[in-house]
Parts: sequence; structure tokens; C-alpha cells
Amino acid sequence: MTEQMQQRRIRVGIDVGGTFTHAVALDVATFELISTVKVPTTHTDKRGVAGGIVESIFKLLEEGSINPSEIVLIAHSTTQATNALLEGDVAMVGIVGMGAGLGKGRARAQTRVGNIELAPGRFLHTLHEFLDTSAGLTDARIAGVVDSLVSRGAQVIVASEAFSVEKDAHEKMVAAHCRERQIPVTSGCEISQLYGLRARTRTAVINASMMPKMLETANMTEQSVREAGITAPLMIMRSDGGIMDIEQMRRRPILTMLSGPAAGVAAALMYARITDGIMLEVGGTSTDISAIRNGKSLVKSATVGGHRLYVRTLDVRTLGVAGGSLPRTNGANVVDTGPRSAHIANVHYSAFNTPATSPVKASHFCPKEGDPSDYIRLDADGREPFSVTPTCASNLLGLVPAGDTAEGNLESVQQAFAALAQFMGRNDPKAVATDMLDKGTRNVVQVVRHMIEDYELDDQLLTLTGGGGGAAAIVPFAAQKMGLPCEITKNAAVISAIGVALALVRDTIEKTVISPTEHDVLSIRKDAEEAVLRMGATPDSIEVQIEIDAQKNILRATATGTTELRTRELGKAHLEETELTERVRQTIRGVTGEVTPVARVGGLTVFHAETQRKRLGGLMRSTVSQYRVIDPEGIIRLQIRQGDCLPGTKSEVIGGMKEFFDKHTIYGDAGREFPDLFVIFRGRILDMSGLMNIDQINSLIQVELSTVGNDEPIAAILKTY
Repeated sequence: MTEQMQQRRIRVGIDVGGTFTHAVALDVATFELISTVKVPTTHTDKRGVAGGIVESIFKLLEEGSINPSEIVLIAHSTTQATNALLEGDVAMVGIVGMGAGLGKGRARAQTRVGNIELAPGRFLHTLHEFLDTSAGLTDARIAGVVDSLVSRGAQVIVASEAFSVEKDAHEKMVAAHCRERQIPVTSGCEISQLYGLRARTRTAVINASMMPKMLETANMTEQSVREAGITAPLMIMRSDGGIMDIEQMRRRPILTMLSGPAAGVAAALMYARITDGIMLEVGGTSTDISAIRNGKSLVKSATVGGHRLYVRTLDVRTLGVAGGSLPRTNGANVVDTGPRSAHIANVHYSAFNTPATSPVKASHFCPKEGDPSDYIRLDADGREPFSVTPTCASNLLGLVPAGDTAEGNLESVQQAFAALAQFMGRNDPKAVATDMLDKGTRNVVQVVRHMIEDYELDDQLLTLTGGGGGAAAIVPFAAQKMGLPCEITKNAAVISAIGVALALVRDTIEKTVISPTEHDVLSIRKDAEEAVLRMGATPDSIEVQIEIDAQKNILRATATGTTELRTRELGKAHLEETELTERVRQTIRGVTGEVTPVARVGGLTVFHAETQRKRLGGLMRSTVSQYRVIDPEGIIRLQIRQGDCLPGTKSEVIGGMKEFFDKHTIYGDAGREFPDLFVIFRGRILDMSGLMNIDQINSLIQVELSTVGNDEPIAAILKTY
């Protein structure tokens, strides 16, 4: 082999946390970790968090013996946007509002958004000027209002005009004027194509307020990476679970608002390959909880200060309980577990201590000023203070898998819980540990149940998946309480950095469209595809999902793609059909008959099985057809608990689509209720569940399957209700 043929292709993922920055180097061909490093997050460095990012890259190169030419992509998450909002560390924004004719009075009022509360007592301050555009704009008029705003303290400008989603020329004129003068600027039409001038302006203002600091960090990071001889694309984690190039981040830093928690979800999708489940990323102090359905993360509109923004973020719910949470007790009762953690309280985990050689004594203490004084602390001669945590409790109860990051010294844990039980006047240390975990996971279970309800998830298909160093401390016990299966991801401690490394290039375009036509659907699909192409996605890797929100008149296209051809499948062993069948059987609860393949499409196999559904307390039963789509490696790609499948050639399936669709369409008081549709072709799954009629479906199928021959096998699967 030549040296070129042997050269590795490596993705680098960097997760910037509040305390530590984790980095991983991942082989694109095998998904195997080449190297992992951890450095302190450099909040006080003159380069900001960019200092830690750059340090982690250099350590990876050294420890992994990596040549810069082997790196094909570097991506990092960031807490900077979130921290800026929480701490009020944002720039003053000058707003150039614009409007014309009879609507200019309303435009003036709606672009004057005032000071926006970011957190209690912390505000984003704005200034406002207005231009009447009835007779057009001149550069002199633009210069006048920009000069006024800058002289009053504005550090960045927002251009926002009524109806700019249709006519954006004036906003672009203001933006061009500012860029020529090297004044940071955002225009409303750059941020959103949705109607709603006030919300569009507010979103642009928050985006603009982050720009100076984010630009500084982006420039420092890029400069350092290039000086290291790395020419690979530099990407930033988005808050919707994708990545974007650094140029997009310079224009739309608001899209990184929740990029830290998003990294764990990206790992759940791309590394753990979860199809339907709840992801719990457990650290030492907090747990981030998110949901995945049909192999996609669930997103919502972001809010700041109680105001809705035109930005989509992952629905991540954070709780103040994790692997290092400390217990609170009152007499023989465990009052609560957390929110104060061992790390913040400056005490050690008993699980990570060696056994004490002198008696261990428990007592109450107040970790920080203002905390309750009933937290538990343990002492032994010659030892720094330590305590018990959910990590310790899970070790005592045998819930931590062998070799897991959370695995500790069992003898030390037994000593600690014996001392705590004695302090509480109880005889059974394991019962105390159980009470600790019961209190600690109480809110976790509640949030998981709320997410199942909010998104109408099918708990018969769900798995609780744990990531983060503290996953084994929380997830197994919570799963037991809920009667759900669970798993801890491989390399859980660095799962977020892995997620950053593997995340797909992503962009979402939203437009306000009433009753979208076929042309509207195809047009927005093309726009989304071109957006990720510009960021470096390879054409063959791009997938676009279309959603129609009929209630809000929103047409949405989300495009994803990767920056290089992935060859992971070439290096992985394919399972035999008997093994695939057994893997599918394990995912279907209560299967009553055979599990049989009904279609084979480009490496994917569609399996069918029947189960019984009980109603009225078991008095009535009905047969349900379940479907699973599985890939050659045994990864479940789609789960349908009740549905129907139409396999055949492309021409056969498209020809029978209308009849197949109509057969399962329900007519109710609110009109037609359309079943969710998935089309399987060439190893891909096209999710068409967001479309509303057969004409839209047929138009999109023609585009997506344009290169598929009429005699090639495909399959359509409907999720019925």
C-alpha cells in the first residue's frame, strides 16, 4: 500500500463544558477512538474558551500521533452563547427599524423591542432609530441613523423592516453599509423567513448582541487551527443537534445557544444509533434529558426572557441531580438528593476513595453559604472530607456495569453507607442507598414521563440511554422504576465530544405559507439543500425532511449531510438473516408469531410481526401489525408499532401509493387525519410524516427518487393509528 492509501481520515470533536473541555479524535472509517484528552476550560484566558480548544487540539495531535493532514474535520460545541445570555455579557444593540405607508406606525412600534431581560436582573440594552422607506432609501439616510446609534453606544446594528421576508432590499442596504464600515450587523431576513415583525426583530437583536464576543472567539480559534497546519473545515455545534461552518456562526451565533446539550443528542443519533428513546446525559452536577423519535431529535422554538424566538433548539430539559449529588437527611429519612454536588461542595466521592483505616463518621454540614445545613458529609482520620453520592449508591446496589467510568471501590462504599445508616439510626445500608436513588431520580422519572406525553411517544418502543460519566449512577435505577429497558453508551464519559465529531452539517429554513403548493414544497427543499451544500456537505449525503404546520401556516425544510463519504459500513461485519431476525424479535414486546422479512431494499430489511393489543382491561383483543427496518449491522433504523407496508419496485409502489394512502386515512370531525409515511430506498429512509396530502407526497417522491430506476426495489411504510 502507498502512504496515501494508508493515511487515516480523522474527525476531531471538542465539547466545551463549564469546567473541562473534552476532545476526541475519531477514525471516520471505523468510528473507533484514536485519542481522547481533557483540559480545563479556559474562561479566564485572554483568548477565552478558544485557548482550551486549541490546547486540546495540540494534545490530541501529540497523544494520537496524528498528522494535521489526516484531519478531515474539526467541530466544537460552545457554552459561550448560553453563558453570555445568562450573565448578561452581551453587546448594546442599535436597531434600524423600517416601514412604509399606512403600516409604518405599527412597524415603528414593533421594531422598538426595548431592553430584553435575559436572566433575573440582567438585561440586553437596545437603542432605536426608524426610517420611513415609502420613498426608498439613500446611503446618506442610512449613515445618519447608524451614526446616531453608534454615537449613543451601539456596538452592533440590527436592520429590520416590515415584510422583509418578501422584499429584503432595504435590510440588505443597511447591512451592506455597516459591513463596509466594519460595524457588526444582522438583518431580520438573514435570521428568519417567518412573518411576525416583533419576534423576527427580537430574534435578530439577541443574535446581534452575541456577535462581537463570538466573532472574537471564532477568529482566534480559526487562526490557531490554521497556524497548526490544519486545513480541514472548522465547524461549530448548533443548538438543533447539527453543525455549521464558522462563517455561518459569524452571521448567526444565536444558533449555538444550546450547543453543549445538543452534542449528547448528536451522539445518541450518530454513535449509539438510537431510533426511539430518551437520552440522559449525566454529569457530576446536572442531567440533560432529551427525546428521540424515528431516529430524529425533537426540537422546539427557543425562548429568552419568556419571549418566543424564531430559532429552533433541541428540547433539552436540565435537572440539578447527577452522579455527584449529595444527600440530605432528617432523622431516619432521606429528604432529597441534590442539587448541591460533591464537586461544588469540595468533598470526595466515597466510591473513588480507598477504604478508610479508621472509623468513618457521618455528620450534617452546609456546603455553601445559603445552602440547607442537612447535607451529609463523612470524615475519617487522615482523610479529606468525602460523602456518598448516586454514583456510590449505584455501586453498592450493583447497578454499575464492570469497567464503567462510574465503577468504584466497593469496600470504601460499604464503609461509607454503613456509617451513614448508623448516623440515621437504620440497620440496612442498601435500603439507605435505595432511598437516595429514589429521591434522586424522582424528578428524572417525572421529566421523562412528561416528554413521553408531550411528544406522544410510544413507551413500548422506548429505551433509556445514558451518556456522560455519571450515567450509571442515575439511568439504571430510573429505568427500573419506569419498567423500561436501558443502556449505557460506549465511551460514555466523552459521549458529547464524540457527538460533536460525528454531527451532520444541518440547516433549517422556515417560511410562512398558507396551504403550501407542490411548488412551495419543492422550492423550500431546494433552498435547504443548497444551504448545506454551501457549508461543504457532499451532494450524495444530503437528506431533506419537509414539515407542514397547518395550524401556524409554517412550511419547514431541514437538510442534513456530511462533509465526506463515510465508509464505516465497509469495515463492519454484516449479520446473518437469523441474527437480524433475533435482533428484531428482541425489540418487539409480546410477539405472538413469526418475525418475517417482507422487503429487502438497498441493504435494509423490513421485518413484520404480529402482537396482541388488549383493551377494556383485557376483555377485548386485536391483532396489531408491527414493522422494523434494520440495517446489516443489526441497528434498528425505524420502529412502527402499528402500521402497514407496501413493498415492490419503484413503479409498483408509486402506482399503488394513492390507494395505499387512502386505505389508512381517517376522516374525523377535524377533517382528514393523514398517516405518517416513510419510504425506504437505496439504504435510506425518507421521512414524509410532515406532509399533508398525496399530491405533496408524490411531488417529493419524484424528486427524492429521481435517480432510482423504475425496476429498483423500494418500500412504503405507513404508521397507522
